[in-house]
Amino acid sequence: MIYDNMFGAPPPELAETAPGARKFSPLAPGASDLSGDLAATPPGALANFVLLAPPGAVERRATLALALRALAPGAPFLVMAPKDKGGGRIAKELAELGCPSVESSKRHHRLCAAKAQGDADAIEAAIEAGAPRFSQSLGLWTQPGVFSWDRIDPGSALLLRHLPDFSGRGADFGCGLGVIAHGILASPKVKSLVLVDIDRRATELCARNVADPRVTILWADARGLKNGPFDFIAMNPPFHEAGKESKELGRGFIASAAANLRPGGRCWLVANRHLPYEAALAKNFRSVTAIAEEDGFKVIEAVK
Repeated sequence: MIYDNMFGAPPPELAETAPGARKFSPLAPGASDLSGDLAATPPGALANFVLLAPPGAVERRATLALALRALAPGAPFLVMAPKDKGGGRIAKELAELGCPSVESSKRHHRLCAAKAQGDADAIEAAIEAGAPRFSQSLGLWTQPGVFSWDRIDPGSALLLRHLPDFSGRGADFGCGLGVIAHGILASPKVKSLVLVDIDRRATELCARNVADPRVTILWADARGLKNGPFDFIAMNPPFHEAGKESKELGRGFIASAAANLRPGGRCWLVANRHLPYEAALAKNFRSVTAIAEEDGFKVIEAVK
């Protein structure tokens, strides 16, 4: 079976996708646009689908439900996930949505093959549970699957407590829901702020959460950004990719920050204490200063 529609990045040894297969992942800027939004896909529009299920339970069930709604009845549907990232639950979750499947294992993944069908009420309930909503506790619009969607993560909170009053033109790499942006924009000396995130949902939520004429929002990978020169960049870089820890993500953010800052520009970074970013910072910046360390996190200022 060659699949024409995909979510995430299914391993090629587990599923064959057509050249130019339509990508629906919100984490694929440049490879897809809003036409690749499962939530906006008309019911019954897709002839087949392969899905690498996300690890978060609420997000995963909502994604399964959106795919079932978008598929034509009886269309081939293959769902997979690593065994330690929800793979053991996808058969049960498909059954709860009214779509029985045949389960198998390969290369540390669980795979569930099905012919698309479902319980309309269960599908709509799962979609609603994974939809954007306003959080009274956060005071922000949020959505399951977006980074730290149900709380302000402690790293961002620590960075907010130590941010200086920035001035000039800046950027927030990996802006998430816009938590750090609110702290930056509290300074009237900030002339403009570019918010960048690889997750389309985050950028859509930021459009609701950060109502400020100084802001521009980009759905993009910060590692490939060429929008400088900036006077400052703040970031809480991710360190997981495809469910696995990756120190190269943070190093890529650091290199991009250096490339996008003017001489004398400042990068403010928060990271888990165990992540060895100091060498990458020293390589790309003329001075590196530890600002704070607390609860397993560290804040660093680097000047280009």
